[in-house]
Amino acid sequence: MMTSAFFRTVGLLFLSNCFMTVAWYGHLRFKTAPLLLAILASWLLALPEYALQVPANRLGYGELSAYQLKILQECITLVVFIGFAWVGLNETPKLNHLISFGLIIAAVAVAFR
Repeated sequence: MMTSAFFRTVGLLFLSNCFMTVAWYGHLRFKTAPLLLAILASWLLALPEYALQVPANRLGYGELSAYQLKILQECITLVVFIGFAWVGLNETPKLNHLISFGLIIAAVAVAFR
């Protein structure tokens, strides 16, 4: 049964992954910016990412195993990344990308059985 703790965990992981994705890939839109600036900006974005991710895992652990938390986080990461790459980087996912992501989502189903 999915409890409010589960949904809060998912919400926090989703927000955390939004920050993480922008920190890891956002600088690709600004390739002319100095590398040091990209690194510093990424580090600044990593702080709120951790501030959301750590409580998400603390809240979810116990109801979910560490393995389930990790596979859930990876699935959320892919969902956020697809949106970011599509909208933020103007990269349309190709069929092979969608199939590979689908296989990872299938892994989530297996992990939660």
